[in-house]
Amino acid sequence: MTWRRVFKVFPTVVLVVDVIIRVLAVAVVPRNRRPSSAMAWLLAIFVSPIPGSILFGMLGSSRLPKDRRDKQSEINKFILEATTGIDTETENETEPAWFGTVVQLNRRLGAMPLLPGNSATLLPHYAESIQAMAAAVDAAEKYVHVEFYILARDTTTMPFFDALKAAHERGVTVRVLYDHWSTLRNPAGRATRRWLRANEIPFEEMLPFRPFSGSWRRPDLRNHRKIVVIDGTLAFTGSQNMVDPSYNKKGNIRRGLRWKDLMVRVEGPAAAGLNALFVTDWYSETDELPLPDQTSAADVVDEFVETVTSTTGLECQVVPSGPGFDGENNLRLFNALVYGAQRRLIIASPYFVPDDSMLYAITTAAERGVEVQLFACEVADQFVVYHAQRSYYEALLRSGVRIFLYAKPTVLHSKHFTVDDDVAVVGSSNMDMRSFSLNFEVSLMVRGSEFVDELRLVEEDYRAKSREVTLEEWLARPAAVQVLDNVARLTASVQ
Repeated sequence: MTWRRVFKVFPTVVLVVDVIIRVLAVAVVPRNRRPSSAMAWLLAIFVSPIPGSILFGMLGSSRLPKDRRDKQSEINKFILEATTGIDTETENETEPAWFGTVVQLNRRLGAMPLLPGNSATLLPHYAESIQAMAAAVDAAEKYVHVEFYILARDTTTMPFFDALKAAHERGVTVRVLYDHWSTLRNPAGRATRRWLRANEIPFEEMLPFRPFSGSWRRPDLRNHRKIVVIDGTLAFTGSQNMVDPSYNKKGNIRRGLRWKDLMVRVEGPAAAGLNALFVTDWYSETDELPLPDQTSAADVVDEFVETVTSTTGLECQVVPSGPGFDGENNLRLFNALVYGAQRRLIIASPYFVPDDSMLYAITTAAERGVEVQLFACEVADQFVVYHAQRSYYEALLRSGVRIFLYAKPTVLHSKHFTVDDDVAVVGSSNMDMRSFSLNFEVSLMVRGSEFVDELRLVEEDYRAKSREVTLEEWLARPAAVQVLDNVARLTASVQ
């Protein structure tokens, strides 16, 4: 075939391929996908068929490889079956009428039982929480389990790493998990890995992307959980990574950005529940249960059940979520709680890019008379997410939601919300489509008025350091900024 003929045929081939891609996209893309996400993907493919279809092939599915899905399903099913019935005794007349159905929802989706006998202390100050975790590691007698999205040994976190080293040297079993990509791209990440190796502390990198190992998956799936467990009876979880509040990045330091987070220290069955989640993640990465006296998933559950020694104290339920679960556990939980709110709903989320169901739940709550407040950031580190988030403010303000923007240069990174006077959620999950669909997250649901009262003080501190946005102010934004916000919203839907 001559070059001249090739040039004649080429446009026809391109046209045929273009048509085939568009027809297949209409048939394939919408399947089992929320309409907003499907429309965003279809728009990307129709605007640029070949690059768009390549991106969809790489990023269009959040499914894990089959072996990891099987592991997750195996342990989810076992924990649910082995703990059936032990949480029914927690039902009482003081809980809201709708609360029991939320607990049941979480259980069906793979959560631990709701159990009493817990104590919980909030740690709203960055350095204070690191000191508390380091002190707990110093007191460990049997084991320390550490799991972070970002784990970086730097000037701020040095006391925690010193405590890990000391615990390891005195014979305490120390195990460390961190998200592979997010930790190693941190300026201190690779040095941290070298330090762990040099001190012979066992560690695993979560969700490493190794496309040539025969286990293909979407490359941007992340394990976003933050968990520290001491001896199965004391644990920490929340929003804070183990890294300096500047994240060691030159751009953040230049802009003066400092992260503000919220961690919670729990003792009781919730600590064992968080440990069971760590065990699940360790097992997923290594095929091994991490403790010498644990030879099966039954041993993990036994440890969890044995911590139930009291019928008083806070009721807590550990709710995991992520691509390893069939349902979007955190989204379903959040929606159920928002619809259950009768008087007050206060939300703190640094990245607020909800799907339609969450947006409707929140605006509906405001329109039916619930006092709804949202704490977000005046400044942010992620350009696209920041502008996508702003595109929702008009709908929220019109429905009656009050929006408070935490003053820059602080990045309010806390992730929690309170429902009425006695239910709260604290954890790692943002209210955005990434946390709902792509990230492994952990949420701790707590029932207890004393805990909500403590969170109210945190909320009051946020309010004092924030400015409230009005609808008039928001509608007066420059047209170019409004266009940017709306375009960012569209890209955020491509999940």
